[in-house]
Amino acid sequence: MAAVATKDILLGTIRNGGTLTTGQQLLLCLTLSYPAIIAQLSSVLMQYIDTSMVGHLGAAAGASIGLVSTCMWLLGGFCGACGSGFSVQVAHLIGANNFKAAREVLRQGLVSALAFSGCIALIGMAIAGPLPYWLGGTDEIASDATKYFFIVAACMPFMQIDWMCASMLQVSGNMKVPSYLNIGMCVLDVGFNYLFIYVLKMGVVGAALGTGLAEMITAAAMLYFLTVRSPELNLLQDKGLFRPTKQVLNKALGIGGPMALQNILIRGGYIASTVIVAPLGTIAIAANSFAITAESFCYMPGYGIADAATALVGQSVGANRKELAKRFAWITTLTAMGIMGLLAILMYLFAPEMMGLLTPDREVITLGARVLRIEAFAELGYAASIVAYGAFVGAGDTKWPSVMNFTSMWLVRIVPAIFLVKIYGLVGFWIAMACELTFRGTIFLVRLARGKWLNNSH
Repeated sequence: MAAVATKDILLGTIRNGGTLTTGQQLLLCLTLSYPAIIAQLSSVLMQYIDTSMVGHLGAAAGASIGLVSTCMWLLGGFCGACGSGFSVQVAHLIGANNFKAAREVLRQGLVSALAFSGCIALIGMAIAGPLPYWLGGTDEIASDATKYFFIVAACMPFMQIDWMCASMLQVSGNMKVPSYLNIGMCVLDVGFNYLFIYVLKMGVVGAALGTGLAEMITAAAMLYFLTVRSPELNLLQDKGLFRPTKQVLNKALGIGGPMALQNILIRGGYIASTVIVAPLGTIAIAANSFAITAESFCYMPGYGIADAATALVGQSVGANRKELAKRFAWITTLTAMGIMGLLAILMYLFAPEMMGLLTPDREVITLGARVLRIEAFAELGYAASIVAYGAFVGAGDTKWPSVMNFTSMWLVRIVPAIFLVKIYGLVGFWIAMACELTFRGTIFLVRLARGKWLNNSH
């Protein structure tokens, strides 16, 4: 309770124009970050257990999910962009102590997000049949890949509500509730997956159903805590319209539009990566998919800290305290680089053991461990790009960071990968990826240092 009181006092100091020492800024950063980091790490654990369950069904089962995973990220990225378009507005209004207006944006955001995610779900379900073949998959894995993607796409509205409510709670300064609920979702997912995959013998389809059911329950709980229990944002405090207004939608489009476009271009790069890797065969597809899951052990803490960066920078900008926003951006970015750097060392040392947790196939373990050790050298740059981007989003600066992400992905990763894969196979692809993440982190640090992102805040 003391930690919660301290956090609330420090956030109130931001909104009311008070002075924060460097120690208090770091304390606030860590206080907001650690629940999100724990939630992200629990999500990683869920992915490990999830992937291990499917991996023990054989390399083909793992490859069927790995084949369509990038397209699942594409759909999820649209939902994330939609949520950010409204949550950043809420962060700025809370920073300005205008809680009533923040609740108005929340109402409109929920309606808009549900409509948007429904459309995304329908599109995903419609393309589920031919998608595995578009990505270069074979008949051996296409059927399971189609079924898995169809179910995941159908559950997009649940994912949207979960992410939207979590981001709204986070920008209000409440990191613990969404973190605890997401941890609960991980536990539910593992339990449901065990039931559907092994007890009911549903295989890959069972993995998708388990995840979807866990998302549905978590979305309902998240919605309750946001709209009924949140001191700042519960909608029972006053009446308001749920019909989206032109002003709020235009601001959401200004923030979320570049993020949605970036999602198409960046996730398109991931899809292109799948197309590049697919011809290498089932072992390479499985090793690539499992290695990405294993790497999440390193980078998920960065995403947790990025959530804190968005909240702290967003409220500071809303309170018209841009220098404080810049300090929070640096504190969170450097903290993430330190944590991910240490985890990268562990990943390098224990790469075979990490892969062994996901699959018993020796060929997949050997190849996956090799590419993980290459990727370990890129984690510092990856940390910088993740958290600096979170800070830019908090300021409402999404246009140029999106351009930077796109340019880095396609010119520094995809183009070299096309040639390196022909020479070195999957190892060549991960060399290109490691170089690109290092480059991306460098250009994000340069933009952070120049400070121009603060001039683009909405």
